[in-house]
Amino acid sequence: MLRTDLIAPIAELLRRHADARGAKVAFQDGRRSVTYADLLERTGRLAGHLADLGVAPGQSVAILLPNSVDWVEACFAIARAGAVSVPISYEASEPEILYRLTDADCRAIITTDERAELAARLRSEASGLASTILSDRGAQRGDGLRFASLARSTPRSSPRDPSNIDEPAFIIYTSGTTGRAKGVLLTMRGMLWVTAACWAPICSLSHKDTVLSPLPLFHSYALNLSVLSILATGASEYIMERFSTAEALALLKSGAYTLMPGVPTMFHYLLQRAREDESKASSSRSFFSRAKPKAADAKLPSLRMCISAGAIMPATLNREFEEFFSVPLLDGYGITETSTMVTMNWPTGGRVLGSCGIPVPGLAVRIIDPATGHDAPLGAEGELIVRGPNVMPGYHNKPAETEAALRDGWYRTGDLARSDANGFLTITGRLKELIIRGGQNIAPAEIEEAVNKFAPVLDSAVVGVPHQHLGEVPALFVVARPGMTIDAEALLGHCAAQLSAYKVPQSVHVVGEIPRTGSGKIIRFKLREMLTSQNQ
Repeated sequence: MLRTDLIAPIAELLRRHADARGAKVAFQDGRRSVTYADLLERTGRLAGHLADLGVAPGQSVAILLPNSVDWVEACFAIARAGAVSVPISYEASEPEILYRLTDADCRAIITTDERAELAARLRSEASGLASTILSDRGAQRGDGLRFASLARSTPRSSPRDPSNIDEPAFIIYTSGTTGRAKGVLLTMRGMLWVTAACWAPICSLSHKDTVLSPLPLFHSYALNLSVLSILATGASEYIMERFSTAEALALLKSGAYTLMPGVPTMFHYLLQRAREDESKASSSRSFFSRAKPKAADAKLPSLRMCISAGAIMPATLNREFEEFFSVPLLDGYGITETSTMVTMNWPTGGRVLGSCGIPVPGLAVRIIDPATGHDAPLGAEGELIVRGPNVMPGYHNKPAETEAALRDGWYRTGDLARSDANGFLTITGRLKELIIRGGQNIAPAEIEEAVNKFAPVLDSAVVGVPHQHLGEVPALFVVARPGMTIDAEALLGHCAAQLSAYKVPQSVHVVGEIPRTGSGKIIRFKLREMLTSQNQ
């Protein structure tokens, strides 16, 4: 069951597929494509140039690029240089980027001409950042090293191509309940173990697949499935720069793709758009026309499977998507700290829609009483804890948080779950205060930290509120300073300058005080109750 042959150093995987299918397109985006043979050569040159720039083994290099073939090549080149990749959202705010660069002590950053001025400012503030490599994206706005030139030219150094896959290879930043993002250390072995235990055996991902990926590559889910697993299995992939319902549907209808990963929100929009298109087509047909609509199984030709993770998949959406498109939509549960997947639904055998499946083979899971640490009775709600080869070594530079999260080899997820008699797990809630908006994690404390810098605000609190399509969105409660008023529009503009767009609150509510416990902790359920009473 476990495909151990897929767990290997990046250079070995590249050589394997360059030899077996060198002329095959490995990755493609809207601008260009790269074959497996060229991928081997280009990433080797880039890795050598990183060594020439003084990036030592174990040091960090930031990737601040949009979804693209360049992103993938940068990731593989950093690995072949023996360095650590630090993926950063291309839409992140300047304070968010600076925090990651300084926390990870990045020595180089790979970004675009559009971000050239930003990169120059960051280099003046991040003391360790010595080199900037710019990828072409429109007019050349920055002087310095060019990504395309480095990928074509011969470096002085050879790629280091480390054979040790148990050292940290990635620092993936995820929102933490304390506000400041935590850098999760992940190894190449742990990431590829998920490929070998989940994507290849359960979803049958192989060299025969052509994948359509709309996922943001800086997330662990996409990095694991849409980058590393494509390489490991020798598949091909088209990378969407960003998700567009119309574009994704058109591409899927072309018959070129066999598999698509996504988050529940994406599948909701695809279903909604396809239904609208079908309704328009039906109404436009002549009343006297005898033409019959195509069978449901021809709506997305060649597509054999869709995969959902990142947020809870409603059972209704799962059922309606499969009935409309006649394509299996498999839901799973994963977290960054476990190199993504913990549980997965299988395409064969019975499924419990609304559940996130059964544990990935080789991974141990338990549901415990958070208060006692003892196993919860079957069917009872408790905290999900995980142990296995894919669990992170720890958080970067955060020993206290690592010690709290990893106990006796078990990772405490902070997520509440229950299991049925057949082992199917359902996520029921969270001990953590994270808000999950369309698959994106949001820490309330991070928003509160930004809001409290707005002069008229005395106190603030953020809670997640239900949203029909996105799952949850952040709602902001603020207390004004005495004698001052709060302009909601100006406050949201302040948030937009400090935070990524998906973290900006959906609504602002001015209140007299924030409910807190005697120790000062925010009583968030009372704020949710306040919203409920306002809407009644």
